[in-house]
Amino acid sequence: MAIYFGIDPGKSGSVSAIWDDGTPWDGSPCKLDGTGKDIADWFHQFDLHRAKAALEQVHSSPQMGVKSAFTFGQSFGHVLGILDANQVPYLLVRPQKWQQQMGCLTKGDKNVSKAEAQRRWPFMKITHANADSLLIAEWARTQGWRS
Repeated sequence: MAIYFGIDPGKSGSVSAIWDDGTPWDGSPCKLDGTGKDIADWFHQFDLHRAKAALEQVHSSPQMGVKSAFTFGQSFGHVLGILDANQVPYLLVRPQKWQQQMGCLTKGDKNVSKAEAQRRWPFMKITHANADSLLIAEWARTQGWRS
């Protein structure tokens, strides 16, 4: 069974996974505040030969301090390196694109995406930390990838 990863590389970012039948993986999401090894270990519990991923296409902003911008870029780089090293195909998607297609244009209000994720998966504990990554994973699942 294929698995789709959604990666929200933001300040409290995470990686979530959804199976190809639309069922979210029932384990904990991967928080991106750990080391590259921590992130790689989380990914390696899956058969990555049948995986695909979508990463939110983000950039640093002038409001970020130097340290936070560096940390932000470092976690994004860890994820890209892990995907590339394991030959996992991925798409970069702008927040406005996945939010529009998932019916939750947030305009900066994280409660909008949290509410949409809770509506889609009422049996799950949805938090600000996993809502976006779950919705990005679902967006990836719906993109009609070629095998």
